[in-house]
Amino acid sequence: MIRANALTKRYGDKTVVEDLTFEVRPGTVTGFLGPNGAGKSTTMRMLLGLDAPTGGTATIGGRHYAAHPAPLTEVGALLEARSVHPGRSARNHLLSLALTHGIPGSRVDHVLGLTGLTEVARRRVKGFSLGMGQRLGIAAALLGDPATLILDEPVNGLDPEGVLWIRNLLKSLAAEGRTVLVSSHLMSEMALTADHLVIIGRGRLLADTTVDSFVREAGAGAVKVVTPSATELTALLTGPSATVTSESPGTLLVHGLSAEDIARTAAAHAVPVFELTPQAASLEQAFMDLTRDSVEYNASVAPLKGSAA
Repeated sequence: MIRANALTKRYGDKTVVEDLTFEVRPGTVTGFLGPNGAGKSTTMRMLLGLDAPTGGTATIGGRHYAAHPAPLTEVGALLEARSVHPGRSARNHLLSLALTHGIPGSRVDHVLGLTGLTEVARRRVKGFSLGMGQRLGIAAALLGDPATLILDEPVNGLDPEGVLWIRNLLKSLAAEGRTVLVSSHLMSEMALTADHLVIIGRGRLLADTTVDSFVREAGAGAVKVVTPSATELTALLTGPSATVTSESPGTLLVHGLSAEDIARTAAAHAVPVFELTPQAASLEQAFMDLTRDSVEYNASVAPLKGSAA
């Protein structure tokens, strides 16, 4: 189990993580989410003893990371996949890690096969693509057959086959009773992979819940409406609590009103409606709604005019 208790990190007068408390339990894939600058990487570094907290504690399996006598066999971590000597081969990189813990070479060959790197095991890492580097980082995390995994953006750089592979791998590891904490900016992938979510914004805890509960509590998504009188119905439905967009002629997406509310309004004004279909809220939309006030940089969408001088 991973446990953060009142975890705080300050750099001078800037607080990056503030009074953060959560648990990551065995047997589930826990998604660790937040906007850029939310404090996710700093929190992971404190869990792994790479950054000392200003306040609070971080333990894995009941101990601080540095207190584990053989940490690779307890915790597997991927924070920066390319932190590898570029002149080493993939196999020699893993062997150098294995020798520090008395891990046999057969285990090195096993994780190379598990991550699809057997054919390039003797190639120098400097020639690896981003995706191959990610696979090597995951192989290093799995090397000690640890009970706990902490992975920062593990699907970064992977092709679709690789994304499916890591998704199935994480699920299978959790099914074995391991503790899995994984961060990602890909909400669609987290919706398919994670069972539980820990969401932070500006260093503070925003949500600690299951994926299903988080999406359900976010409320209903849009209602798809098909009507030959789209312009008229848009004017009738738009208001302080409702927005209407059009994805194609004659098709509306209505936010803020239930299908029943839309049907009553259309009937009261004799507006024909051919379809009313509630659209389930997505993890991405629920996440965006929750973290809207915690985004460090807000970009505006506007057409580009002219060209740069």
